[in-house]
Amino acid sequence: MTQTQAESPARLKKEAGRRRTFAIISHPDAGKTTLTEKLLLYGGAIHLAGSVKARRAARHATSDWMKMEQERGISVTSSVLHFDYAGFRLNLLDTPGHQDFSEDTYRALVAADSAVMLLDNRKGVEEQTRKLFAVCRRRRLPIFTFVNKCDRAGEDPLQLLDDVERDLDIKCYPVTWPIRDGTRFLGVLDRASGKVHLFEKGADHGQSRTEAQIVDANDPVLLDLLPSGALETMEEEVALLDAVGATMDEAAVRSGELSLTFFGSALTNFGVEPFIKHFLAHAPPPASRETSTHEIIQPTDPEFSGLVFKIQANMDPKHRGQVAFVRIVSGRYEPGMTVNIPRTDQRLRLAAPQQLMARERVSLEEAWPGDVVGVVDRGSLRVGDSLSTQPGVEFTGMPRFSPEHFASVKMEDAMKRKHLDRGLRQLAEEGTIQLLYAESLTGPIPIVGAVGMLQFDVLLARLDAEYGVTARLEPLPYRVARWVVGPEARMRAVGTAIGRKLVEDAGGKPMVLFETEWSLQRAAEGEKELRFHDVRP
Repeated sequence: MTQTQAESPARLKKEAGRRRTFAIISHPDAGKTTLTEKLLLYGGAIHLAGSVKARRAARHATSDWMKMEQERGISVTSSVLHFDYAGFRLNLLDTPGHQDFSEDTYRALVAADSAVMLLDNRKGVEEQTRKLFAVCRRRRLPIFTFVNKCDRAGEDPLQLLDDVERDLDIKCYPVTWPIRDGTRFLGVLDRASGKVHLFEKGADHGQSRTEAQIVDANDPVLLDLLPSGALETMEEEVALLDAVGATMDEAAVRSGELSLTFFGSALTNFGVEPFIKHFLAHAPPPASRETSTHEIIQPTDPEFSGLVFKIQANMDPKHRGQVAFVRIVSGRYEPGMTVNIPRTDQRLRLAAPQQLMARERVSLEEAWPGDVVGVVDRGSLRVGDSLSTQPGVEFTGMPRFSPEHFASVKMEDAMKRKHLDRGLRQLAEEGTIQLLYAESLTGPIPIVGAVGMLQFDVLLARLDAEYGVTARLEPLPYRVARWVVGPEARMRAVGTAIGRKLVEDAGGKPMVLFETEWSLQRAAEGEKELRFHDVRP
């Protein structure tokens, strides 16, 4: 084993131990992009945060790099943001907020070691939150809850906690607790330290860090700083939490059964800094990963290994290659190392790892377990690929969900067929859409599938901007799809019936498209030799 393949155990343990790799999950409009900005602000990665109004008018969030994201004010791709805080290296997987791009979020959660669930204090748990929480629950990810927009009137915090616990079947332990005078937000109590952080709305609309006034909860000066009714309400509510609320349990936090909960306002920066400090104290370092042969790879194993969880083509218009987002599982990544790709049984020499800051790239000399790096690639890698200096290491658990909307692709300039084929292939490989093929007398016909309709808008925009192809989509009547396993003759019989279509995905796996849920139900009940899957088998 060479020094490029392994690193001293002490340094490897130290570097892995100070990494925290996490994702933020939320329903659209809960304030995820704003919270992301403020985490970067407090981590020193940026020095000025834009308010929502200013961001729309003059600048865009650091993580929103695609033209469509900037124009529409939404996040439609996952990006990776890195910053240091108090000796820790934080790797933030900023995921799409829009529900039409939930599959990109699912893949990012596979690369994360914990998740921050962001809630709007006026709405609590919403539909997209439930779906993403379910993915976290399947992976047993530790989940930290940040109740946002507390500077505005919202639901009673005790009721909100009760709603979260009943809706998601998870216990919540409030680490910070809001102090209110009616609907007016006054600050938070840090239950761990016994300190009260008093809220002061800055004049710069949250562009710079907030320096809160901090007072001991038992200090009589609070009687002068807070209305007596607000202080009494806080004491009564905290006493109730102490008596009948969840108790702090580190093991339950690590197993995803107890969510540490925080209150604040990302827009005004209030409550963000206490959240970061407690998050770092309780969030787990990089976890071990299981391979397809049930081997457990530890972060401190000396051999390098990693998992490709995202492919992004054309991030830089001047360089038309693709960037593979690699979550490092074990060992040290350094320039020039050669790795195995079990899917193709090939070896690949890796260039210098690149730190990704949304669209920006910075070359690195090394990277460690928990880090996410960009690997410039010319088409050798796919989402879900495993990379390792040892042969045969293949990680499990990269989901591919069945699409719900389908369309055929029509183009105006037939001379650009090759450009269209290349664009569809690359965009499917990075997960923008799913590419399916139906048989015909003239050869396979491409069909595009999506989890949400907005993915089709992104597809057309990127075909035009990045591949010079003007195309249009003709909707197909199918509403549900399933991968199918079983005898080929039975697949064809089911897939050629009225209201159904037999296709193959880009990897050659057979699927059947159905016009209605009832048609799927009838097929699943009547075909005992076939098995239908909504996640790629």
